This record gives sequence, C-alpha cells and structure tokens, in this order.
Amino acid sequence: MTDTFIQFPQIDPIIFSIGPIALRWYGMMYLIGFVAAIFIANKEADKSNGLWTRDQVSDLLFYSFLGVILGGRVGYVFFYQFDYFIAEPLYLFKIWEGGMSFHGGLLGVITAIFIFARKTNKHFLAVGDFVAPLVPIGLGMGRIGNFINAELWGRETDVPWAMVFPTDSLQVPRHPSQLYEFFLEGLVLFAILYALTRKPRMLGLASGVFLMGYGGFRMIVELFREPDSHLGFYFDFISMGQILSLPMVLGGIALMYWGYVAQSSQSIGANNKAVKGAK
Repeated sequence: MTDTFIQFPQIDPIIFSIGPIALRWYGMMYLIGFVAAIFIANKEADKSNGLWTRDQVSDLLFYSFLGVILGGRVGYVFFYQFDYFIAEPLYLFKIWEGGMSFHGGLLGVITAIFIFARKTNKHFLAVGDFVAPLVPIGLGMGRIGNFINAELWGRETDVPWAMVFPTDSLQVPRHPSQLYEFFLEGLVLFAILYALTRKPRMLGLASGVFLMGYGGFRMIVELFREPDSHLGFYFDFISMGQILSLPMVLGGIALMYWGYVAQSSQSIGANNKAVKGAK
C-alpha cells in the first residue's frame, strides 16, 4: 500500500558535526528566519523617519527571542505535558529533550513587547504592528524544520501527495501538514502582512490581522494534522491546537477595536487642540 504514495526523502537532520557539536537543519531553519527578520526590521527602521532605530530593533528582537524560548518551553509543558510536569517538575528545564509550543512562545513575545514598549515609551500596539510582519518568517522556516525532522505530520489520507514518514510507527500515508503550515502560516500570512504594512493603516491593524490570520490558518491545518497521541481530541472533534487558536482570532478582533478607539481618541484630542489654537 505505501509503495503507491510518496516516501519521505532521506534527509539527515544533522548538516555536519565536529566532535560533540552538531549543526542541525532544525536549528538552521530558525537561524535563517531570525536573520531574515533582523534584515527586514532594520530596513523598516531605516525608513521610519526616526521612529525606530537599529539599536531599538536589536533590543526588541533580543527580548522577543527570550520570550519565544522561555514562553515556548513553558507553554509546551503546561499545554501539552502538564501531567508529566506534575509527576516530574524538573521536566520543565529539560529543554534538550525537545518540546516547544507556538502559543506559549506567542505569550512570551507579547510579554516581551509589553516590557519593550514600557521601556521605550512606545504604544504597545505600535510595537506589535512592527513585530507582526516578522513573525511568519520564523514560523515558516520552523515548519520546514519540522518537515526535515519528520515530526508533527498529518492524519492518514489517500490524497496523491500523501507521504509515508519514517518516524510513523504505523507507516501509513499521511498529509504533509508541516508543508501546509509553511504555506499558510509562513508564506501566505507574510504576504498579507507585508502588503498591509506598505501603506498607512489603523493602529493595531497589523497585530490584529496577524492573530486572526494565524489563528484561522492553524485551525484549518489542524483538520489535517495528527493530534498529539497522549491528548487526542477534546469532545471527540477538536484538538488542543484549535482550542488554543480560537482565542487568537478573538484577540485579533479585540486588538483592532483597541487600535480604532485609541486612534480615534488621538484624532479627537488633536482636533480639540486645533480648535483651541484657532480661538
């Protein structure tokens, strides 16, 4: 049966190693995403007429990097391995055993944005709007890393592009859901946000569209992605990924409403000052 479907290409997850030190494709993908984000962020700072500096970009990305790592690990343990954590609390610190959660990483980045905004006296939504177009780059590269590692594959299917993964004990053809996520959460979401930020826009719009876009795309991909074996489905039809993504969609709507109110207040304030000045 499996001969009629695509066999996963033989890809060594390690690019090269020197003694105990190894460079893995997974880490390389995130490194590429991080470097690309720095490049784009610096270009945007240079065009911001002094609103952003390259030093601020460096600080913001450093805070965000810490937020991704710490939040991603804590989120994975609490969202997906909480029972294991209760039995062995030190598991939280065993990062070398793997396990990161995007939703946890997102909470970490939001915390980093809040701290940075307070430190630099910038509006939280303005910082979020600056960061939002950068995130899909890392997301997309991370999904390529998942694919190379033959992990987080999809549900069993008979579509012509179904793939048999070597890490699957059942050896059945599955959706290459990592590639679906690369396309939707990486390429498509980046294209939407990049086009959106090319022209003046409402405060909070980019942040809101990112949350809504990722949440919506993730909920779609979860229809094809195999749920974690130890969690399965909740209520027999919804996965943990979908449960965690729904608040993102609602949060995106809330951010855009917040931005609309904040910008309207600023406009009213400016008009009042103009009227007083005319008097």
